[in-house]
Amino acid sequence: MSNNETTRNQPLEPHQAAAKTAILAECDKLVAAGITFVAVHFDGCGDESSTEDVRCFGADYYAYDEVEPVKHDASHLQDHFEALVPFGYEDGCGGFGDVVLDVRARKLSVERNDRFEDYSTATYEI
Repeated sequence: MSNNETTRNQPLEPHQAAAKTAILAECDKLVAAGITFVAVHFDGCGDESSTEDVRCFGADYYAYDEVEPVKHDASHLQDHFEALVPFGYEDGCGGFGDVVLDVRARKLSVERNDRFEDYSTATYEI
């Protein structure tokens, strides 16, 4: 398993750029509400996929299933977050991950984990 933090080398599609702008425009309101992270989790395989509801967090860090969300209605951001979910994550063995807004840093990141099947072949004489 590797953790390769990179910067996206290609420009965002126009609808993704608009989604990013809309999400970042909410940062001041989120800070005032005590929100530190906003995230949406995605998971899929075999052409089946699901994207969870946007959740807000007041913790010092974000880790899926490690930090409890706080009650704050961010449902108006759902479509914007979904626009940033990577295309094709559900293909083949699938993948999973999160689109995360670090509210204080005003930065969006995507963590995508791809699943794959691996095998090895051995031939021997008996």
